[in-house]
Amino acid sequence: MEMRSIVKKRPVSNMTREPETYEVIRAGIVDLLKAARAASARSVNAVITATYWEIGRRIVEQEQGGAARAIYGDELIKQLARDLSAQFGRGFGVVNLSQMKRFFLTWPEKKILQTVSEKSPKPHSINTVLESSSGALAVSDQFPLPWSAYVRLLTVKSPEARIFYEAEALRFGWSVRQLDRQIQSQFYERTALSRNKAALREKAAHPESGDAMTPEQAIKDPFVLEFLDLKDEYSESELEEALIGHLTDFLLELGDDFAFIGRQRRLRIDDNWFRIDLIFFHRRLHCLIIIDLKVGKFSYADAGQMHLYLNYAREHWVRPDENPPVGLILCAEKGAAEAHYALDNLPNKVLAAEYQTMLPDEKVIAQELEKSRRELQLRKRISTRVPTTATDK
Repeated sequence: MEMRSIVKKRPVSNMTREPETYEVIRAGIVDLLKAARAASARSVNAVITATYWEIGRRIVEQEQGGAARAIYGDELIKQLARDLSAQFGRGFGVVNLSQMKRFFLTWPEKKILQTVSEKSPKPHSINTVLESSSGALAVSDQFPLPWSAYVRLLTVKSPEARIFYEAEALRFGWSVRQLDRQIQSQFYERTALSRNKAALREKAAHPESGDAMTPEQAIKDPFVLEFLDLKDEYSESELEEALIGHLTDFLLELGDDFAFIGRQRRLRIDDNWFRIDLIFFHRRLHCLIIIDLKVGKFSYADAGQMHLYLNYAREHWVRPDENPPVGLILCAEKGAAEAHYALDNLPNKVLAAEYQTMLPDEKVIAQELEKSRRELQLRKRISTRVPTTATDK
């Protein structure tokens, strides 16, 4: 009898034998996580929107119960703004509460409680609706757009145009950026005048680069951060982050005239959000110093934006005994760093001359900016260099 040696084969890992199976599993999990994150962002926005609609409804109903409605309504919102801001943070000022009131008046047909009650015989309050899973789904159905989209729609004066933009945003799944771009380009008016409306609308359905928003961006929407009273972390580029840190140290080292106030201060003007990179207080000049950093070349648009900041600061941040704020625009373009003071907002030339005497020279700041930029980029190149030999390690 022929003896055959039996060789026991080692089991082969599934990952080695069937790599395509792993790829299918991995791709499925990736899709699942992406969908879950997107759904979470939509749910958060829907709950915020439903809550603001309900706040607006309660304000309107309370106003209608008052004797002198207009005066009573103003006082009611002011008092609510003081109390809610003290308890819940910066998202419940007079402007925001007035917007919630307008939101309810513009979309009074939303029926949160009725929608949930149809699915359950038990009576519901808005509180229990928002806490229950079925209620959250109903809220999402009633408010398919995020709060920031409704805020943008509120700026459209024509009811017909507003209804059109809302329908198109829902039909094509526009992001808030797409919606804003279409409103700015007067898409409603152009469609009404166009002979080929279908082609125009089909073109608008396709997003441009930068239109799409990730779930992370949706969660970091300023309105969401306000609602949750979360710290507003700014995802700066590494260069901007480092330059701002270096400039802060540089100005503080110039002497005790500069007192640090804050960085990345967010402000809202109408329905637009802006950030101020650095804010100092100059003790001898007794004024705020507003600093804006641009990683690029100086433009007149930068000057216009700085004046916007200064006007806002003068109205909202400057105290009665302080001098008008001054702006400093820093442009860190490679090899051509610039610094520009915005002094023409001051009430007289004497004050402007006093500011120029006490503030650091623009050329000195520009030189420090360029020096810091070069050092940071050199440090980055050294830290990211890949070792190639034993002596490099």
